[in-house]
Order: sequence, then C-alpha cells, then structure tokens
Amino acid sequence: MAGGYAGGLIQVNLTKRTITQEPIAEELRQKFLGGSGLGTKLLYDRTGPETDPLGPDNVLLFMTGPLTGTTVPTSGRHQILAKSPLTGLFGEGDVGGRWGTALKQAGWDGVIFTGAADKPHYLLVEDDRISLVAADFLWGLDTFETERRLVERHGKECHVAAIGPAGERMAALASIVHDGANARVVGRCGLGAVMGSKNLKAVAVVGTGKVPLFDEEGLKEDLKRRLPAIVENTRSLNLLGTAGGVVGAEKLGDLPLANWSRGGWPEAEKISGQRLAETILTGRYYCGSCPIGCGRDVAITEGPYAGVVGAGPEYETLGMLGSACLVSDLEAVTYAADLCNRWGIDTIETGNAVAMAMECAQKGLLSETELGGLDLRWGNAEAMVEAVRQICRGETYLGRLLQKGVRRAARAIGKGAESYAIHCKGLSFPAHDPRCFNSLAVGYATSNRGACHLQGASYMFEKTALLPELGYESPQDRKGVEGKGKLNVDAQNVMCLFDSLKLCKFLLYGGGSLTDMSRWMNLVTGREISIDELVTTGERIFNLKRLYNVRCGVRSSDDRLPERILTLPRHDEGTGDHVPPLAEMLAEYYRHRDWDDDGIPRPERLETLGLTEEGARIG
Repeated sequence: MAGGYAGGLIQVNLTKRTITQEPIAEELRQKFLGGSGLGTKLLYDRTGPETDPLGPDNVLLFMTGPLTGTTVPTSGRHQILAKSPLTGLFGEGDVGGRWGTALKQAGWDGVIFTGAADKPHYLLVEDDRISLVAADFLWGLDTFETERRLVERHGKECHVAAIGPAGERMAALASIVHDGANARVVGRCGLGAVMGSKNLKAVAVVGTGKVPLFDEEGLKEDLKRRLPAIVENTRSLNLLGTAGGVVGAEKLGDLPLANWSRGGWPEAEKISGQRLAETILTGRYYCGSCPIGCGRDVAITEGPYAGVVGAGPEYETLGMLGSACLVSDLEAVTYAADLCNRWGIDTIETGNAVAMAMECAQKGLLSETELGGLDLRWGNAEAMVEAVRQICRGETYLGRLLQKGVRRAARAIGKGAESYAIHCKGLSFPAHDPRCFNSLAVGYATSNRGACHLQGASYMFEKTALLPELGYESPQDRKGVEGKGKLNVDAQNVMCLFDSLKLCKFLLYGGGSLTDMSRWMNLVTGREISIDELVTTGERIFNLKRLYNVRCGVRSSDDRLPERILTLPRHDEGTGDHVPPLAEMLAEYYRHRDWDDDGIPRPERLETLGLTEEGARIG
C-alpha cells in the first residue's frame, strides 16, 4: 500500500535478548487491517489454551493501526493484546495518548514481545535504533516517576508505556499507563501483569519521522470539511469530559450504586463533571490528533488528599470508586484514582472489588481479622481510599485478596460471596447497567474480553449515536427487546473497525460514520474499501476473537450475567422494575451471528469470512 503503514513489526525475544524485524504480509493487512484485528490474528497464531498467561510463552503485542499517527481525527491510539491473566481468555485494551503516534513516527507498526527477561529491562525505540536497556534503576518506581526518569534520560519527545509496582508483582488487576501523569491507561484484563511476568518495566519511544500518506492534500481538504461538525457535536465532552455524564446516568438508572444492588442516589451531583469543573479542574488533555479533548487535568492543593496533580477521574472511575461504593467525596475518589494510576491498577476492577468487599463486610462474610480493622461501610471515603491503597500494595490479607479480581476473591471468601461478584467471564462490569440499556446485557455476555461496554458500544445507539449506513438513523429504544441481538452484532463489528483502524469511539458522538472510515482509508493508504467490505472485516475480526475463546473452552453457557442483574430491579426513576430479558435477546444474537447452540461460529460462516483454517484449529 502507498501509505498508512510504517516499517513492519519489532520482534523482541526477552529471553534471548534478541531484536528482529518482522514484515506484515499484504494479505494480513487486507484481512485484518491493523491494531486489534492484526493483533488478534498474531495472538491466535502464537498462543492457545495451553499458554500460561504469566509464562514466557504468552505473547504481548503493542499494535498501531493504519490511521494511527495521521491527522485523521481521534487516530492517536493503539491496542495492547495478550492472553489475560485475569480471565484466562482473550485480552486486549485500547488506549489514546501519544505513544502510538510516536511509534508510527519512529517507523514501526507494532512491537511483539515473547519470552521473559531474567532481570528488569525496558525497550527503547529511537526511530530505527532499538535496544533493550537494564531497568534496575526503575524497578519499584510508580508509573509517573518511571515516565519522568525516562523523559529526563531520552528527551522531552520520549513517550512511555510503563507498569507500576502492582504490575511488577503480577497483580491480576495490573494496568499499563502511558504519558505519565496524563495517565492514558490500558486497564482491563490485567495486561500490566503480563509485562511484569516478562520483567518488562516500560517501552519508551522517540519518533522523528512522518507517517506516509497516499493523498495528503486530499486528506487536508476532507478534514477542513469534516472537523467543524465533529468539534461542535462533541463540545460537551470537551467542557466536562466523560465525568459530565454522571448526573444524567443516575437519572437514567445507569450509574452503579452499592455494588449494583440499588437505584436512586441524590449524591451523584457531588462527584459529577460539573462539580469537578467548579473545584479541582486545571485544564484539558487532548490525545494525539484529537479535536475533542475529553481528558481532565486536576490538582488538589490542600486537605487530606493534597498532592494530586495530573489526570482527573473519568466517568468509569467516578462510577466504580465513587457511586458503586456510595462515596460522594470527589477529592477522595480523585485521590484513589491517582493511587491506581501511580501503582498501575485498573480503576474499574479496583472499584468493583472494593464495592464487593463493602457488601461482604456488611453481610458478615469478612471477619474483623480479614478486614484488618477497616470499617468498610457504604459511603466511608477514608475506608475506600485505604482499601485501594492496600490493593495497590498487596501487603495485607484484604489487599492480596482483592488484588485477585472479584471472581477469584469471591471464591476465596466463600459463604455465598459469589452472588456479589458482578462480572462476566472474570472481567468486572464497567459503570453502565444493563437494566438501563437492554442491549448491554447481550453486549456484556458476548464481549470477547468479558463484561465490556466498548467492545460493542451498543448503548451509544440507545442514547444519541447514529449509524445510518446500517439502518440506525435514530436512537434505539433502550428498553426494547426485538432487534437488540442484531444491534449488538452490527455494533461489535463496527467497534472492531474502530479498534483496528485505531479511532476513538467518541467519534460516533461527533457524527463519524462508516462512510468516513472508507474515505479516510483511501486517502491515507490508497486502498479502496467499501462499507460492505469494512463491515465484513469487522465481523471477521470479532469471530476470530470468539474462536480464540472457544479454543480456551468458552461455550454458550459462559455467555451469562450475574443473577443480580437479571432478577433484581433498581426501582429507580430511570428503570423502575425493569430487568433485561437476556435469553430472548441472546437467541436473536446467535441467529444473526450464525453461531450454533454451543456458541461456536458455524463452518459455513467461517468459510464466508475467510477463517476456515483458523476454525479448524479449535479442536
């Protein structure tokens, strides 16, 4: 192709300390695009059910897409993939910031790590100069300090992906943090633990080149036409960030409350984006090539939580560390999120774990000894912060217990605690409730990495997002049942495109469309790709992820949700006594996916998608 792609992949064998180059075959670009799609194909070919997620045979991939590093709006993104140590299944995370752009500017499309080093190292990429560097001086440092030290050593154009002490200890909740205090995070699936298992502290990139474009002038003219509308349509995200949705989510019945056990919470306003803007907001952060700027910069200068400077809490963090624990102290939630970012753990998993522990404590399932004297009652901000600190450090019984994630922690607690572990396939729920948006019930149940609102983002189309090319010309009824299976199929296929081309899903709120994707791919790469071909590519990628999980033992019986979500109404203003009828919607989903009763893609569908060879390997 004429543009969009760089110089191929960097292959790093950490055991042997060898670095080689690996080209990307044209057939793989055609079938899987890049980012998540290409990463899935590589992961599928190089790991399997026998792979220990924390063993040297697991493969860790940092992947850009063909649009990464260009001026296409919201394209400053990359994907990280590995077999998940949290779920034992397919694992991936999408992240913004500037690291992906730097890698493309250095002349590379991705990095593949295999093996494990015998002592701490970091990878340094300076254009075509690539080296493994001893990282003993970084081991034990938090992610912010790691980034500061590497920028000090390699210059202000150095962009860093790093783990904190939690990743070094291979905590199942460990994340990978980019851009230091700006904290663009791959939080889900415990991928930071995979870095820790490989003794890989960081990946530092300095790129001085330029991503090749097929039609640079054509792209400039196109963006002059499209950008004003995107900026205008996403103005609220710029003003308040995702935190601006907290109050509206509570009214709709979307905001998680008391470990998903109740509805209605008038305190939501106290942790809202509006309150954040009035108190601790200092500025806005824009990822590479982003006209939206939803990132929050904050500072807390006095009081018990003084010293926080950097990324402010987003909606998911406010939902899980705040409302799910009934904590309405914005500064406490912000401080707890800062701890998570510095130590390198996922705020969503951590918030769910603390909320579950609060419920277990109040139901008498955790003893005083196990709690270490911590008063884990709803709304206790100090106790929430201390529980987060203990999870980060892993130095107490409670910290080590919750560090496992809600599924494993609940099994360890026993006494019925599994009823309070709100997850799917081992991945905790994000801060959106399927009792509010019916489509999320199907989306969580079938998402390939476990409960995830972004692998399908179907709820966006039950709010304001449109996709006219696929027939979604107006917002869908959030409590409707018919059509929710098909909506998830369409939405998941399209989100695979976002994650493979590398675009932010907030572009949908800006009016971004499949037509835009098709046109931008042509202007950037020179490839003429129709909307139908794009959608088929997304379907191919999603089904390959499913095949990965099928090889690991996943079947239709695993596509389920906690009983609490399916049987306990919120009884609030937004949802009343509604619960999602998952079975009916899931049956429709399977029909549209062309999966059999075991949840396995049918051979005829795989043949249509060009996945016959991969399908033959599921056993």
